[in-house]
Amino acid sequence: MLAVAVTAHAASEEVITIPTREGVTLSYLLVREPAAVPKVVVVSFPGGTGAINLAKRAAAGPLKYGPTVNFLIRARAQFADADFADVIVDAPSDQLPNGMSDEFRLSPEHAADIRALLGDVRKRFPDARVYLIGTSRGTISVAMLAASLGDAVQGAVLSSTVTKRDRMGPSLSAFDFSTIKIPVLLLHHRQDGCFTSPYTGAERLSKQFPLVSVSGGDAPQTGPCEPLSPHGYTGLDAEVTKAVRRWMLGRDYAHEIP
Repeated sequence: MLAVAVTAHAASEEVITIPTREGVTLSYLLVREPAAVPKVVVVSFPGGTGAINLAKRAAAGPLKYGPTVNFLIRARAQFADADFADVIVDAPSDQLPNGMSDEFRLSPEHAADIRALLGDVRKRFPDARVYLIGTSRGTISVAMLAASLGDAVQGAVLSSTVTKRDRMGPSLSAFDFSTIKIPVLLLHHRQDGCFTSPYTGAERLSKQFPLVSVSGGDAPQTGPCEPLSPHGYTGLDAEVTKAVRRWMLGRDYAHEIP
């Protein structure tokens, strides 16, 4: 296992690399308040191909991300305080530098990697509840893991869920959501303009799982499937993460934002 300390804002950030399958390693970014004993660990799966290249980036110096980075990376500090720690998952070494396909995100190999990661997280935070969250194509990983990991995690959040097939792959167009037996929260912007993640898809799933519907935010500055758009909740990080955090803590949460 390799751990590389990097810069911190209010929280500390550490890149941790662990062995998973034979000849394969997986890196994750641990974001936490150093003295805190978190009640909840959030395991975050960014969208796209999930390739963050954490180990390579950390070796080159302090990690830096601009405002156009994926929503879950951008909002990571809001999942790190006295009650929460955040784990941002990279693609495994055998999928880098290009990242994960939809098929890999749905594979037993991906599940094996995350079981190894959860084992490492449990050693660090044995008393914490663990929740998965994925945004955009990260929801492919989270849906599969929510169905296959059983009670190894306490719940899952699907944010900007990809329910339509596109040129990158099948997304979750054929996924059987009834196979998920743990608590699930849906989060989706009503004006999400990304072809693969229409709000109507989340509406259909809301017959099975509770839905937080989001409206408003800043004017889009990127394309409809990119972070600075309704797809990435631009301008609404605080409100969105507050609702998710409250749900994970078992408290009342906003079902409509704003």
